[in-house]
Amino acid sequence: MIHESYMHAMILERPGEQLKAVKVPIPVAGDGELLLKVQACGICRTDLHIVDGELTEPLLPLIPGHQIVGMVEAAGKGTKGFHPGDLVGVPWLGGTCGVCDYCMSGRENLCDLAIFTGYQRNGGFAEYCTADARFCFSLPEDYPATQVAPLLCAGLIGYRSLRMAGNGKRLGIYGFGAAAHIVTQVAVWEGRQVYAFTRHGDESGQRFALEMGACWAGGATERPPALLDAAIIFAPAGELVPLALRAVGKGGVVVCGGIHMSPIPSFPYELLWGERTLVSVANLTRQDGEEFLELAPRIPVNTSVEVFPLENANEALAALRTGMIKGAGVLVP
Repeated sequence: MIHESYMHAMILERPGEQLKAVKVPIPVAGDGELLLKVQACGICRTDLHIVDGELTEPLLPLIPGHQIVGMVEAAGKGTKGFHPGDLVGVPWLGGTCGVCDYCMSGRENLCDLAIFTGYQRNGGFAEYCTADARFCFSLPEDYPATQVAPLLCAGLIGYRSLRMAGNGKRLGIYGFGAAAHIVTQVAVWEGRQVYAFTRHGDESGQRFALEMGACWAGGATERPPALLDAAIIFAPAGELVPLALRAVGKGGVVVCGGIHMSPIPSFPYELLWGERTLVSVANLTRQDGEEFLELAPRIPVNTSVEVFPLENANEALAALRTGMIKGAGVLVP
């Protein structure tokens, strides 16, 4: 039960500036919405892209954060399936139109009118938040809030990227952060071999990849010891695309798993020839969430997390930006 009327939150007023710690009124659940007391909120490279102004359509002023684990405090009129005390997860996809061709054909992740949590609606860098109940997930009981938070974006985007990579045995992963360390566990559980590519000279990151189950780890410019069947690029570096295409064999797939990437340099057609495929992943669907959150406890996926107090959000983002977080960063009010 809420006894206070204000909450602490970290707010972005202008892209390119640090978040500000403020006290704002606790939001009220509207029709079809849940009011959640935030237990934990993962930090994501997408949050960096928003704060740094690389994603250009945020609702300002904005409370970022889209990997939210929250306890239901209240439910708005017309809400179904959730009750006070339930633990739920809120992902990046916060709403869609529900009637366009994309939504009607199972591709709601491509809806032109989609609303995104922590971007076009306030997110979880706060003590409370609201969310559209239709886009919330019931969470498995086996995970603490800090462990499950990274599953809600890093895990889901990684899962969707893995499915788009096909069923090949040898999988390369470029950029070994939150999403990579989760998807590696899934891939190994499925019987695949994972080849991890990190920043040049990042011996700590390479050791971490091997600990997570990778069979090989090296720098991003290195050639793996075998041709890959597929590769997933999580690092937002366009120069990795030609490298990944060179590393996969004929018929191989290269998946770009980020929402933003620096310009891709030109490359000779021979890198794409041989029926190689280059594809991007956009957002997620609720089906992705339902499938992955059912699968994760069965593997089980164990997330490596570094926990920061909510008021240290700027320090957490800075650590993510410089690659200093091992696994995933999580904010706790």
